[in-house]
Amino acid sequence: MKNKTSIIRDGLLIVIGTTLVSAAVKYIYLPVGLDTGGVSGVAVILEHLARVPLWITNTALNVPLFLAGLKFRGWQFIRRTAISTALMSLFLWVLPAFPQLPHDDLFLSAVFGGLLSGVGMGMVFSAMATTGGTDLLAALLQVKLRHISIPKLVGALDFFIILVGLWVFGIVHGLYALVAVFITSKVSDWIIGGMHYSKAAWIISRESETIAGAILRDMDRGVTGVHAEGMYSRERTNMLYCVLSPSEVPRLKQLVQEIDPRAFVIISEVNEVTGEGFSWEKT
Repeated sequence: MKNKTSIIRDGLLIVIGTTLVSAAVKYIYLPVGLDTGGVSGVAVILEHLARVPLWITNTALNVPLFLAGLKFRGWQFIRRTAISTALMSLFLWVLPAFPQLPHDDLFLSAVFGGLLSGVGMGMVFSAMATTGGTDLLAALLQVKLRHISIPKLVGALDFFIILVGLWVFGIVHGLYALVAVFITSKVSDWIIGGMHYSKAAWIISRESETIAGAILRDMDRGVTGVHAEGMYSRERTNMLYCVLSPSEVPRLKQLVQEIDPRAFVIISEVNEVTGEGFSWEKT
């Protein structure tokens, strides 16, 4: 049952994600001449120069990448990518044109195109697939460069394709294309890392036992005590560690202030929290 639910979830992510990316290319990037890199960027250039349909370029250029992906990442990975790429080619073909839409603002096109494609790419990556093109090439490169995220690799590869677009659409369009790529990379990173951001609190106080009890009782949050020693005073104490939602931070600070005004509190951001005792419904 769990495996079936996971398959349905991934399928929905791929369908919705490829729809969003295709819409960004066809409705935003193509009309204003924004080459944002990747196969879609090449398709925009060829559509502008030779009137080659977007879906034909997207399909033809992915064949050799699929062969390489089959060798290095396996059939399971390529199967999902094949589905997403086929869907993207289909959407680029069947999505209706809207000639009445305004296409005279490059800044808004770069921002909203980046947001739309970033969300779409992040959803597809989260389903362990890619939209083909440089996305697939980046996934292949990550086999050797595991310390670099797929969206960052995509951004680097797309930069070189954007340079080609400079000669076709001009430097202004090229600069706005870089803005779109930057936004896409950041948004897709955010989607992959998890949309539910939380906060982590470190609390150093002589009243650690009282503060821990208040957090457990009044905030219904777990708290961990870590034995610590001040290197200057050589005083030993319990340093408290607690993960909570952003909305709970003011309450935590107030609680600590009421118990020990001299307490040392550090608040930091965490991207993902899993494990027993933490519920996303509270974030």
